[in-house]
Amino acid sequence: DVLDPERLIQCPLVKHHWIRARRFPYHLVKCKESNPEIAKKFATCPFNARHLVPQANLSDHIMKCNDKAFMEQDVVSRSCRPPQEQLNNGSTWQAPPCDEDWET
Repeated sequence: DVLDPERLIQCPLVKHHWIRARRFPYHLVKCKESNPEIAKKFATCPFNARHLVPQANLSDHIMKCNDKAFMEQDVVSRSCRPPQEQLNNGSTWQAPPCDEDWET
């Protein structure tokens, strides 16, 4: 099951590292710090920071990344909202006019 937090994932930096899915983001940070020379050869996917791919394969990964579809769908759904709904999300509050004159 892809959503199982207990499943084991192989580290892309050091192949003999196997990490539980729930700890994987933390492991990537530590493993990059511990292996800076290896980490230089990898790039992070702009759609999912858990995707580390070799620098040379990044553009191919971006074209095929499953998380890209989620991002594009989110952008489209936000841009297709009715204008009134967009107005309700931002604050349109204005201070009422003030008749007081503190100078007098």
